[in-house]
Amino acid sequence: MHDALPQPRPKRRRATWLDEIALATVFMTRLPVRLRLDPEVDLHARSMGWFPLVGAAVGLLAGGVYALALGLNLPAMAAALLALAASAWVTGALHEDGLADVADGFGGGRSRERKLEIMRDSRVGSYGVLAVVFSVGLRASALAALAEPVVVVGALAAAGACSRAVLPALAWTLMPARRDGLAANHGCPPSKRVALALAIAAVVALLAVGKAVLAVAVAGALAAAVVGFLALRQIRGYTGDVLGAAQQAAETAILLTLVATQ
Repeated sequence: MHDALPQPRPKRRRATWLDEIALATVFMTRLPVRLRLDPEVDLHARSMGWFPLVGAAVGLLAGGVYALALGLNLPAMAAALLALAASAWVTGALHEDGLADVADGFGGGRSRERKLEIMRDSRVGSYGVLAVVFSVGLRASALAALAEPVVVVGALAAAGACSRAVLPALAWTLMPARRDGLAANHGCPPSKRVALALAIAAVVALLAVGKAVLAVAVAGALAAAVVGFLALRQIRGYTGDVLGAAQQAAETAILLTLVATQ
């Protein structure tokens, strides 16, 4: 009796751009999106190219909450805070958490090792609390100043896309500060995905804010560059928390710029 011949293994399906978008959505939000396959080694890095698309969707959702709140005759500031609360809920406060950790680490640590240790601590200190309070306060004030629902929806869509387009750019530019952790595990995004992210953000911003697109791009890039420079000086690289802080800084700068250019 002959031994059964070994059966060839079925070929593993290569991830498509739809899988990349799904993974970006799963990572960046709490939306009920399911992956159709186990992530490949480099899928996380490739999915970063779609971060601005997810950010634009989050911005549109937050803008819808703002418009709904105004429709219920709530004050503009209350509507703005509700919009930011919706954004934080749908993202699981992912970026706000990163901002708080970076503020605590950079503000409270004396050495590089101590800064990284503080950033890994789940507890939030006074620097972190103040950073989030200022971030929310500045963004809410900007939205209330923009006032008109159509303007606010466009501003949030542009800010959501552009503030997330800087993340793959930073990850491509800097080295991970740790050998483990999110930054090291996800890897460096390919240059084509960095370009894709910037292109998506540019199109969204152009459609959302029109002639203010250049000011928005400059403001977001400068804010993210400042965070990247601080990270390079403080911990000699980036972490997932640094990317969260960069997103918050860029979004805040973009919204304030839109108010200033009205």
